[in-house]
Amino acid sequence: MKRRFQAVKGTRDILPPESALWNRVEQTARQVFAAYNFHEIRLPCFEETELFARSVGLDTDIVQKEMYSFEDRDGASVSLRPEATASVVRAYIEHGMHTRPGLAKLYYIGPMFRRERPQKGRFRQFYQIGAEVLGGSDAPAIDAEVIELVMVFIEKCGLKGCALTINSIGCSTCRPKYVARLREELEQVREQLGPDSQRRIETNPLRVLDSKVEGEQPVIAELPSILDHLCGDCATHFGEVRRELEERKIEFEINHRLVRGLDYYTRTTFEITAPGLGAQDAVCGGGRYDGLSELLGGPPTKGMGWALGTDRLLLALEAAGAKAEEKLDCFVIWLGPGRASARALAQRLRHSGATVELLYEEMKLGKALERADRLGARYAVIVGEDEVAKKKFSLRDLASGKQDALPEEEIVRKITGRKADPSLRSG
Repeated sequence: MKRRFQAVKGTRDILPPESALWNRVEQTARQVFAAYNFHEIRLPCFEETELFARSVGLDTDIVQKEMYSFEDRDGASVSLRPEATASVVRAYIEHGMHTRPGLAKLYYIGPMFRRERPQKGRFRQFYQIGAEVLGGSDAPAIDAEVIELVMVFIEKCGLKGCALTINSIGCSTCRPKYVARLREELEQVREQLGPDSQRRIETNPLRVLDSKVEGEQPVIAELPSILDHLCGDCATHFGEVRRELEERKIEFEINHRLVRGLDYYTRTTFEITAPGLGAQDAVCGGGRYDGLSELLGGPPTKGMGWALGTDRLLLALEAAGAKAEEKLDCFVIWLGPGRASARALAQRLRHSGATVELLYEEMKLGKALERADRLGARYAVIVGEDEVAKKKFSLRDLASGKQDALPEEEIVRKITGRKADPSLRSG
């Protein structure tokens, strides 16, 4: 017996009609990005492993445990991308985008890869939609507009009830002092923390603040707030970001425990949570990463961006009642000598923007109408010997059952809502 293949654990197929909802979300994203003058960047799915090790951080779980890394035939170590910001900055440097006028406002849509335990909304091949602004400015208005962009996108997707939380994690001037203080405080409560948090005391104390372990929450709640340790410039910057958000009528809450899990973030961090996802309700995260370009060998560059989990957004939309719809405007049926006219009509309808299914082989009318109804077509057009002779085709509304004999021009107009292109007449 031949082996039956299945998708690899942690991956899955996105089938119709669910794929129609994915297309709608991605189309909405492209429309919103265009409105804010963002431009698409398409990136390789794999990069040199060192790119992620240097940008994401050697001590992160992503690099240590989750990346799909392998040795290429020339001996180089390459990895499937676990996130896209490092790749965007690499491309920004490689192609000299800093020499172009203005800011580089870029977006991406595509798959990422992490070998973590598969669970609801989390896959080993998962999908992200993200935006990045790179250039010479760290204006608070950039932070606010980048946040506004994703909030508008989520709203236009039809998801209500999302919550925005923000924080500042300082800069290279003030954060090291806070981290030193935080490490001292954590050492005093080490025995009350789990093994992961104990390890992070040495490697990245900020990550302890992001712990989701329930038993650690009372301890973490008593740790000092980074907002009390910001330098003057960072405090002013955070204040201006808040003011910008308020002027844009964007509601938010401050969460002094909100940090980002990747090493390259500075100053503004934010997270958006969505209803319908349970305890793990974060759907989008982002922030500022001034200095990442220099870390990767590029020129001094300011950066701000976010990544949204498309899988999780779709789960939230489905929980809110969103349904995937695949519209079929018309099913064209031909009988006997009506085949050529039916084919030409289908071409004309498709050219006019209608979605059309055309019979590939002749079948009895009753069976063909049954198939049209099962496919969810709005109309069926019947083209037989009589219809060709009279130059009027039978248009049936499959919802009401009403049927009319109409000239081709009228059928095209009725189905598409527009005047037909005379150059595509069926003759």
